[in-house]
Amino acid sequence: MFQSQRLGSFLICLVLGFLACVGDGGAGSGSGWEAAVDTVGDTVVVRTLSGSAWGDTASLEAEVSIGMLEGPDEYLIGSPRSIAVGAGGEIYVLDRQVPVIRMYDRDGAFIRNVGREGGGPGEYKSPGAITVLPDNRLIVRDPGNGRVTTYSAGGEYLDQVWYPGGFNTSRRMYTDTSGFAYSMVLLNYGTTPWEWIFGLARIDPDEGIRDTIPSPTWDYVPPQITASREESSSSDNVPFSPEDHWTFSPLGYMIGALSTDYRVDLYRVNEPVLRIERAWTPVPVQREEADEQRRYATDNMQRQYSGWKWNGPGVPDTKPPFTNLLVSWEGNIWVQVSQEGYATMTESEARTEEARSDRPQLRFTEPAAYDVFSPDGTYLGHVQTPRSFRARPEPLVRGDNVWAVTRDEMDVARVVRFRIKKP
Repeated sequence: MFQSQRLGSFLICLVLGFLACVGDGGAGSGSGWEAAVDTVGDTVVVRTLSGSAWGDTASLEAEVSIGMLEGPDEYLIGSPRSIAVGAGGEIYVLDRQVPVIRMYDRDGAFIRNVGREGGGPGEYKSPGAITVLPDNRLIVRDPGNGRVTTYSAGGEYLDQVWYPGGFNTSRRMYTDTSGFAYSMVLLNYGTTPWEWIFGLARIDPDEGIRDTIPSPTWDYVPPQITASREESSSSDNVPFSPEDHWTFSPLGYMIGALSTDYRVDLYRVNEPVLRIERAWTPVPVQREEADEQRRYATDNMQRQYSGWKWNGPGVPDTKPPFTNLLVSWEGNIWVQVSQEGYATMTESEARTEEARSDRPQLRFTEPAAYDVFSPDGTYLGHVQTPRSFRARPEPLVRGDNVWAVTRDEMDVARVVRFRIKKP
């Protein structure tokens, strides 16, 4: 994407004592972070060579858990679609199975339901996501009613503004430090799915949509399978193929990456683009993983287009370096890196479930793991999560806390506040 001539480079070697004053820093044992910093055209490239600020792998330690197998309704979480956290640690959970938005205190005690299903003021229909502004107002994206609704920190209805309906997305809402909310929108209605261009609508909760921000783009077409008939068309990426990823920083700019390589670009406002790079070891795709993903994708197409046959390239032998990006409130970039898959059920159990549900089963999954970088490109360290941790809906990170959904061996959903346990 950026191919200008290299103008200069130099090597920086920083020990942890110094890094404690840079970005998130953090003291720890182990070697210092070593990186090469290059200027390539209008892009500053920070490439990690070795070490990290934390010195070793960090883990997540559960502190608060909301959800149970049996108990009062307000503690039974069925299908959490979005979570949000207030300035005082209050936890909001949008459960699409109910559907309702529930509010808990920082220790997980239920406070109240916010709004209810319906079409009147303060109500919502198929709500898509929630977020909290810096002043602690709660924002709800409500595509079913074609609006964004605002509630007070106490959950009282305040106002609503227009938002385009008829377009549903599982992508979270974003918030910046200036008090705006951001939600994904389709920018070119009327085109085929493989031509869609997405972006973010900048939303003033008092006045409505201010403008739109296009998402980063690359001159790259991911390997796909496609189908069409009359006025219907569908496409899907070949499993384990590189894809483009983008997110939005609370510091007010887009972050994007193409997972053909380990590169993440920060499109900072009135500053050069900052590119984060790091070497990685390709993770192999197990043959069972590849086969079941292909069967699953084929089944999805054939349910819409009878007789459809695979028309894309084969499933790759290795996984891309990363699969998603998220950003902490402080602007730290969490890169979800590919991991070796493991089976969650035996083949016999999968066949039994397949016969019951009439759908191919995905036995294999990956544990969520992240490389964490500060906004200046410093590699802070690696975070390994417990197997119960889920990367969807998108976790939230603020300071040393992570809020995420977990599912246990009984598939019971919980919303858990973790503390980052650094080495």
